[in-house]
Amino acid sequence: MENRYPEGSTVFLKTDPNHSLTVRRYAKRIYYCTDPAKPQEKDKVYYERELQGNTNTVT
Repeated sequence: MENRYPEGSTVFLKTDPNHSLTVRRYAKRIYYCTDPAKPQEKDKVYYERELQGNTNTVT
């Protein structure tokens, strides 16, 4: 399986699309993300199915 979101890209939670995260690392199918508003906090860990790329929709 391939890495969909490269390191440094901005992603959003599917459960909270207004909450942005920055991908810091991808290892063993797990994304380690930081909150850009709180960079001093620990990384948050997500699977690809919990994240989405761009929240803009084309109508």
